[in-house]
Amino acid sequence: MQPPKTKHLISWKDWTDHEVLDLLQFAIHVKHHRANYLGHMTGRTLAMLFQKTSTRTRVSFEVAMTEMGGHAIYLDWMTSNFLLSDIDLEAEYLSRNVSVIMARMRKHEDLLQLKEGSQVPVINGCCNMFHPCQSLADILTIALDNSRPLSDLQMTYIGVHNNVVNSLIGITSALGMRLTLVTPIADPENIDTPTVEQAKKKGTLFWETDLIQAVRKADYIYTDTWVDMEFFNDPNFADKKKARMELMMPYQINEALLKETNAKVMHDMPIHSGYEITREVVRSPRSIIFQQAENRLDAQKAVILQLLEA
Repeated sequence: MQPPKTKHLISWKDWTDHEVLDLLQFAIHVKHHRANYLGHMTGRTLAMLFQKTSTRTRVSFEVAMTEMGGHAIYLDWMTSNFLLSDIDLEAEYLSRNVSVIMARMRKHEDLLQLKEGSQVPVINGCCNMFHPCQSLADILTIALDNSRPLSDLQMTYIGVHNNVVNSLIGITSALGMRLTLVTPIADPENIDTPTVEQAKKKGTLFWETDLIQAVRKADYIYTDTWVDMEFFNDPNFADKKKARMELMMPYQINEALLKETNAKVMHDMPIHSGYEITREVVRSPRSIIFQQAENRLDAQKAVILQLLEA
């Protein structure tokens, strides 16, 4: 008899629409019933492997395991033997010691190699192509904020087409929610074509070049950093950063733009205030940014529980 196939969360492409909806509903349940899961991870360990810097991903996963009675190990890529060995070989060893692995990687290809070697579920804590845990927290935030069906709601994303956008496209497509992109910078290497084509086929994904038109009917406006966090303070990236900022400044989320819409404002953090969004908007009553960040904890709990309890 063949052992059951290990379920991972690498991107939403590997999950059916029903599975995505079930996970979202479970995350809502976990949010409302945190005390029910205090001991669910007793005796289990999460390995957290980081190539990239992190605040919310590390904190939310570590706190999630602690609150559920488990343990989390932080592994810095640069001080581990992942730096020296084949990724799949190190992953197979690691997976013989822990119940689940969360990896925050620079390259999607490296994440796939880690998954191939692992004997336990692997969770994508962010790579250059996808950020599924963030998008789950985003939709969890909207579902808790709005009693209307997700299929009746519209989100407008304004910014650079990046890993967060790919995951937003995937999850909104699975749930039937309309997503409009205003993305003056959309490098082909950052776009996951199968995810885009699936959303186009379902009729949930749209593009707009007129910023005011894009926000007028939106229920939620979402933005993200214009420069990847690992390059923001890199002097070698300074010229490209300057050119990108000049191109993107007309697309800043500010008080003037909010006068054109009744939408609430979202941002996955970290925030570079004064660039993609102003501090006034971050702190305004229209902002649900900190609720969105808080919901990473419950989203992460739901993912861990679903993968290990399935």
